[in-house]
Amino acid sequence: MSDFGRSLRLWFAPQRVSEEGETPDYRFSLANERTFLAWLRTALALIGGGFAVDQFLPDLTRWLRTGMALGLLGAGVLCALRAVNHWVRCERAMRRGEDLPVSRFPTVLSLVVAAVAVAMVVVVLFGWEGWR
Repeated sequence: MSDFGRSLRLWFAPQRVSEEGETPDYRFSLANERTFLAWLRTALALIGGGFAVDQFLPDLTRWLRTGMALGLLGAGVLCALRAVNHWVRCERAMRRGEDLPVSRFPTVLSLVVAAVAVAMVVVVLFGWEGWR
C-alpha cells in the first residue's frame, strides 16, 4: 500500500500511529497538534472568507464573485484535509526518528490567497461598478 494510503487509514485510526517506532517526547506531539489546530483555524478563516465574498459583494459580476469565493472555499477545504495529513505524517516521522516531511502546500495556499487578494485590490481600486 502506498504511503498516502497508510496515512489515509491513520486519519480515522490515530491510535495505530503508536504501533510503529518509539514514543517521542510528548512536547513534540503536542506541538504537532497545535500546528494541526492552526491549519484548521486557517481553513475555517478561508471558508468564512469565501462565504463573505459570495454574500457581501453582490455588486460584482457573478463570475468574478463566484470565482473568488470558490478559490477561497477550495483553499479552505484543501487546508483542512492537508492539516490531518500533515499531522499524521509528522507524528509517524517523529516516532520513526526520521526527518519531518517537507511540503509545497504552504506555497500553493499562499499563491491562491494572494491571487484572490490581488483580485480584491483591483475591485477596490476600480470600484464595484466597473465589474457589473
